[in-house]
Amino acid sequence: MSMDRAAAVERVEELVDRVESETMPVPVREVWVYGDVALGLDPIERLDVYVTKDILFKDAPERSEEFRRSHGVDGVGKTVRAEWADEYPDYLRANANGHAAPERCLAAHLLPDDTDEPIHLEVCNASFDDNVTQRLKGAMARGDYEQILDPRGACLWVDGEPSEGRRASSDGSSGGHRSEEAFEKLRKGEFVLPTLSGALEMLGMDAEEAEEAADAVRAYRDRQEGATVRGDVV
Repeated sequence: MSMDRAAAVERVEELVDRVESETMPVPVREVWVYGDVALGLDPIERLDVYVTKDILFKDAPERSEEFRRSHGVDGVGKTVRAEWADEYPDYLRANANGHAAPERCLAAHLLPDDTDEPIHLEVCNASFDDNVTQRLKGAMARGDYEQILDPRGACLWVDGEPSEGRRASSDGSSGGHRSEEAFEKLRKGEFVLPTLSGALEMLGMDAEEAEEAADAVRAYRDRQEGATVRGDVV
């Protein structure tokens, strides 16, 4: 299954609208797209979206036991906002250990459960650029290239005006800045970006390794179906 380019851009706009206007399980700081949609392809084989979030340390830890009893999920008020769980209890998701999982909660909130859209949500506490570098270093050290993050991305939204730094409003929604220029370039396919192997070479790989890594990334993506999510901590 693929997605028309116009539909893919519209889908990202809807996602950004929700991040801007609704309480999120954790503070969201950036929204990027990368890969096919940033390259101007039509149709899009997979829509790759990157979300930078904050790690939540203190929210309402005294409510954790309450949600454990009512929903069977630990960590609400610690790893995800209790206010969000009150408002959107149907989106509450846990990891295999029964603890509230921010990336799964974000995916449940932003992507319908019954969707078969070819969309991937990548969630990390690090910015896109920083995570690209960290993942590449790790992949090169291990010789395992499947989890390399495609560096060909475009930032569409940041929390707070760029000149003001990053901030979140008191109600849990974000007072963010949307890059209309980036969205317009995305609609028209005007981003000028290298091949994946070329981009990896620019980041320090030699040509042969970059080709091997690019093939591994493409093969991994080709095996994915429907909506997927991956959480990462750097």
